[in-house]
Amino acid sequence: MKRIKFSKVVFALFFIFILNGNSYGFDLESKVIKTRLKNGLTVLMLERHISPTVSLYIRYRVGAVDEKKGESGAAHLLEHMMFKGTPTIGTKNYAVEKKILAAIEKTGVALDRERLRGVKANPERIRVLQNKLIELQKKHKKYFIPNEIDRLYTENGSVDMNASTGQDVTSYHLSLPSNKIELWARIESDRLMNPVFREFYTERDVVMEERRQRVETDPHGKLYEQFLSTAYKTHPYRRPILGWTEDLMNLSPSSLRNIFSRYRSPESIVIAVVGDINPSSTLRLIEKYFGGIPSKREKHSVIPEEPKQTEERRVSINFDANPMLLIGYHKPTAPAYDDYVLDVLEAILTKGRTSRLYRRLVTEEGIAKSINAANGIPGARYPNLFIISGEPRFPHTNAELEESILREIENLKAQPVSPEEITKAKNHLRMGFIQSMDSNSEIASILSYYEVLLGNYKYFADYLNVIDRVSIADIQNVIGVYFTKNNRTIAELKNEKGE
Repeated sequence: MKRIKFSKVVFALFFIFILNGNSYGFDLESKVIKTRLKNGLTVLMLERHISPTVSLYIRYRVGAVDEKKGESGAAHLLEHMMFKGTPTIGTKNYAVEKKILAAIEKTGVALDRERLRGVKANPERIRVLQNKLIELQKKHKKYFIPNEIDRLYTENGSVDMNASTGQDVTSYHLSLPSNKIELWARIESDRLMNPVFREFYTERDVVMEERRQRVETDPHGKLYEQFLSTAYKTHPYRRPILGWTEDLMNLSPSSLRNIFSRYRSPESIVIAVVGDINPSSTLRLIEKYFGGIPSKREKHSVIPEEPKQTEERRVSINFDANPMLLIGYHKPTAPAYDDYVLDVLEAILTKGRTSRLYRRLVTEEGIAKSINAANGIPGARYPNLFIISGEPRFPHTNAELEESILREIENLKAQPVSPEEITKAKNHLRMGFIQSMDSNSEIASILSYYEVLLGNYKYFADYLNVIDRVSIADIQNVIGVYFTKNNRTIAELKNEKGE
């Protein structure tokens, strides 16, 4: 369950849970109503009358991995553009606005093409096109209403409205008073069927600035990006969600339309509704607004499989920042049994002050000021990575930290973990599972995530039963299989003067 963010919950609930042994649960699985509309769209509903509110998630099985070569960043930019409205939301006169938008796109595309000519570009033509684009954008402002979708939701009691783009999935979610479900359905179906990509070039600049802040001027972001592009040589997991700079600066509205076409495939859409609902009337509303989306059943492009790694890979970047180390190992993804085993190993290594790596490297030896393990990076639709990251404590170096981490891994191969360690790790995972059931929003998040990712929301329901079966021998086995030198990628952040 590591890919879902957990919230706080009372300890008493955990205590009751442990007493119940293997009956994990709140019996949610039997209460979830799953319906597949005629067009292939999946709806998950759970009736919970704890407050007069409802949490709603729409997830699309579309992410950065689905971008065309040379269009990295398109999925994330599309997420931004989906808030710009429709022909009926965010406009004062769409008939006039539509003509201006067409002129903006024509001018912007011509400007990008001229810039792409590099040294052969005509500076005067660039200047003329830039001025024309600015004038058209000023004219356009008279006809659109910014942030209209946000305003409609906020004025009707929405909270926790957000969206996110990942490698695998794009998500939109919010919570509303339960009598506002039809408003949500109208807005979401409208922007799914009729989005208008207003302020495209302005928003592209916003995302480019986001990339500068989160990657180019951020040492950790830069290190992570270089790490993934080294660990993966073929698979699109190597590409950043924000996009490569050279791709991002040349994205066009047609780039967004390319990936948006996948949004309109109802077979790739999961809607989760959790809260104060009447399931039958809620389903009728969803069918009314989403049932008319035509089924596509198209074959998606084949994503190339990452070749087996046969030798250690290393990369380093220099930055005026504290040193940092990333060590990653290729591994299978959910629902493979080894993925469950590696969840347990993640907890054994770094979850809590008494975890193996934290106790040894931070508390006892003082080599590291931070240490963390993460299973399932950067996505979960395809085989992924188990990562160990850490920062050395001055005056210790990345080299010392790397040596200590690798020594502990070899120790695990030679000496099995103790029964106490594996029991504590499983208890940690149980606690996280209960925390994930703490709110309507988090339940809707989990149901929709595993349904869109694995085609089966019930993954969560059986999760702890499988975790319980993980043995000490399983732990030792996965370490021996995956934690090898030839399957290892190491990235390090050095300060500009060297460590």
